[in-house]
Amino acid sequence: MRLLRIRVAATCCALAFPLVGAGLAQDERPNVILVITDDQGYGDLGAHGNTLLQTPHMDRLHAQSVRLTDFHVDPTCSPTRAALMSGRYSTRTGVWHTIQGRSLMRSEEVTIAEVLQDAGYRTGLFGKWHLGDNAPLRPQDQGFDEAFYHKGGGVGQGPDGWGNDYFDDTYFRNGVPEQVEGYCTDVWFDGALDFIERSKDAPFFAYISTNAPHGPYLVEDAEVQPYLDAGVTPTMAKFYGMITRIDRNLGRMRQRLQEMDLAQNTILIFMTDNGSAAGWRVRDREKEQGTWPGFNAGMRAGKGSAYEGGHHVPFFLHWPAGGFDEGRSVPGLAAHIDVLPTLVDLCGVERTAGPPLDGIVLSDVLRGEERIAADRTLFVHSQRIETPVPWRKTAILRGSQRLVGEGEFYDLALDPAQGSNRLPEETAAVGELVEAYEQWWGSLADAIERPVRISIGHPAEPEAGLHSHDWHVASQAQSPWNQNHIKRGLMSSGYWEIQVERAGRYSIQLRRWPDHLDRPLDAVHARLRVGEVEAEQEVSEGATHATFELDLPAGPARLQSWLRTSDNGERGAYYAYVRRIGG
Repeated sequence: MRLLRIRVAATCCALAFPLVGAGLAQDERPNVILVITDDQGYGDLGAHGNTLLQTPHMDRLHAQSVRLTDFHVDPTCSPTRAALMSGRYSTRTGVWHTIQGRSLMRSEEVTIAEVLQDAGYRTGLFGKWHLGDNAPLRPQDQGFDEAFYHKGGGVGQGPDGWGNDYFDDTYFRNGVPEQVEGYCTDVWFDGALDFIERSKDAPFFAYISTNAPHGPYLVEDAEVQPYLDAGVTPTMAKFYGMITRIDRNLGRMRQRLQEMDLAQNTILIFMTDNGSAAGWRVRDREKEQGTWPGFNAGMRAGKGSAYEGGHHVPFFLHWPAGGFDEGRSVPGLAAHIDVLPTLVDLCGVERTAGPPLDGIVLSDVLRGEERIAADRTLFVHSQRIETPVPWRKTAILRGSQRLVGEGEFYDLALDPAQGSNRLPEETAAVGELVEAYEQWWGSLADAIERPVRISIGHPAEPEAGLHSHDWHVASQAQSPWNQNHIKRGLMSSGYWEIQVERAGRYSIQLRRWPDHLDRPLDAVHARLRVGEVEAEQEVSEGATHATFELDLPAGPARLQSWLRTSDNGERGAYYAYVRRIGG
């Protein structure tokens, strides 16, 4: 258990309190399975009114769950996961983007997994982490006894297994690469079910975080063809097919829980990480290819947007032993930040360490004994830039009120599609929301100024493998975050914010390709800077890497490289392998 104690915060947006549940005995505590899908929006399931998408198992879970009907997340992947894991607004944890070193969550955050692990739970992650690929930011460093995952933000992105394409890929088990057979979604559920079978004699927490239906949209034709036949455009048909595959796995898992006699005392949560990426509208280039227009449950916009369709998502909780097995809708503003404190309470464990929480306990709300305060205020923003700026893609939520940026005000009770800006006639309400936002924004200043650093020389990771996915660069266009950028040889260079954990002599190997491929560096000269230390060397023709040995002091630094090509072009090394070789 970490020694940092909770401190009381007196601001409206950082509520801190010791979370003490019912004090359940170890053998009475419920198991927890949290399923979160990637880029599936509120309208991307049948139970919410989509008449074409087939999701019978999600629909059945919906019918058997207590449902938070006004539940919100961040508009993109990493920020939602950081807030979900920590119970805190994502920006506080250091996360506000999906690349550029801004998808790394601080190691001092105390995750759901750490709290449950400390209480005697077996903990496992299967699928997407997207909060750091190096110690001490990896899932196995952040409370998971077992972590089976892909790297980066998606299967096939830069840090992930080279050539991964959703089928028969190489994933990572507690950091060690492992070749698997089968489709990615099946692999994650198979891994989770194996973990559950091995952990069923003690309480367990299984976090199943699918990379589907995030692009690229890859799934067997058998899943896609029924939607093509129904008039869905090719991209959306693949997106729907990926959701269908998730749905089938959800049903398979629930059946297996019944067979293992675990369903009764297992809290099963289903949610998604942001608004729909491909289910809410037909892409312009495909407008002549289908008759189905998409479905968004009457909301405006999708993934990445500050409008409702970007962050209003499903949240179902099913727990027969706790009385949550009959369909019931619960109104009121709730969010990803509430999941940790609520689970801590429902499981009867304690969170005795960690920074102040932003989320609140919703146990009595879920039971129908209390209502969420009508004046509760939540904040949503999508920054996706190097340094956040106020009001960028921002929404302030209070009841049915939505202030979007500084210039748009909507009342969803009157205008659920957010089509009529009421800003001029709602000056009093707008003023209150602006004041609340300014207070909240001010509370983020320290987090924004303090980068999350990648450790080198960390005892838990003798060799740190760095990838350009985490470069700090001026713009997303300069960031080689996926494998296609590597293949094309994107000409840019950025720096890694690092923490040298121990002073000493370090070997730093620069590569253009991952080390196991051992392909040519495609450079005639290599230059390296780590903090105040600089070095350079000529590179021989056909060399696969350039290796530097440097004496580095302990502490924070920036690591950047430049590889000059034979035609005088220049790019950074997309891969750097760093090992401490002497004291």
